[in-house]
Amino acid sequence: MTKVINIGGVLVGGGNPVAIQSMNNTDTRDVAATIRQIQELEEAGCEITRLAVPDQEAAAALAKIKKSVKLPIVADIHFDYRLALAAIESGADKLRINPGNIGGAERVKKVVAKAKEFKIPIRIGVNSGSLEKETTPVESALKHVKLLEDLDFGDIVVSIKSSNVNLSIKYNLEISKKIDYPLHIGITEAGTEFNGAIKSAIGISAVLRERVGDTVRVSLTGDPVAEVECAKQILQCMELRRFGVEFISCPTCGRTQIDLPKLANEVEAACKGIKKNIKIAIMGCAVNGPGEARDADFGVAGGKGSALIFKKGVIIKKVAESEIVSELLKEING
Repeated sequence: MTKVINIGGVLVGGGNPVAIQSMNNTDTRDVAATIRQIQELEEAGCEITRLAVPDQEAAAALAKIKKSVKLPIVADIHFDYRLALAAIESGADKLRINPGNIGGAERVKKVVAKAKEFKIPIRIGVNSGSLEKETTPVESALKHVKLLEDLDFGDIVVSIKSSNVNLSIKYNLEISKKIDYPLHIGITEAGTEFNGAIKSAIGISAVLRERVGDTVRVSLTGDPVAEVECAKQILQCMELRRFGVEFISCPTCGRTQIDLPKLANEVEAACKGIKKNIKIAIMGCAVNGPGEARDADFGVAGGKGSALIFKKGVIIKKVAESEIVSELLKEING
């Protein structure tokens, strides 16, 4: 079991729930836009977010942002150790440094001293595309863990990522056997929303299945809210977290006599804000519907221009197609 690390009030590792992380894609120097996006991420269920800190102006903006948001903020630092020092002083809840480009041991020593002073953790972030020469990602991560440990610093989170799914799985499982620090997992640069979600689900779930991983990020090109929604779905499918409604629907076949795709989308959208931990099943026909979805709390089995509504696998009423959504919601909200 990994150590417990406190990231701005969110405890990760040590058997705590796997935390969901994202990263803002706003310009950190645009304080209003960044605050607005952090609030959107929090509403979506994000628990930790990361901000790029490319210069001193961004580091100063971090202090203003912190005053207006609740989510813990990780300051993402590259190249200039002085930005790490400034970000800590501006209230960052964690640092993310890349050992391949942050600088030599003396610079790291200064950053560690400041992190100790402010009692914040450091994430050692290793991407396979930004390594020192002639080293593997695991070797690089272990080298920099030792550097921090030699400075008597133990509030460490480690992340090894690759855009290659199989390599990401391999590296994370390998390093999990060598350290007891929490691991932040994900597939870096996974891609656009559809392809990136698939790659991320495969890679992240394979690692989580081995009970490895303490925080996750789904890295998608576009709105980071989609990253959070995808991460929640992965964790819910793995039965590691519950975030409200679990939605299942059949793929349809020649027996389907209602517009099931339309119905499924309408029900899923209508139930998006429901916080109850329930399972809802939308099935295409009455032949197998209730039986196949017997574990669902509520569901629909389509007929010819009508549907059966069932609860816990038991049919409770028959309704016209036009009334399916409203009648199902009455039962769910009743």
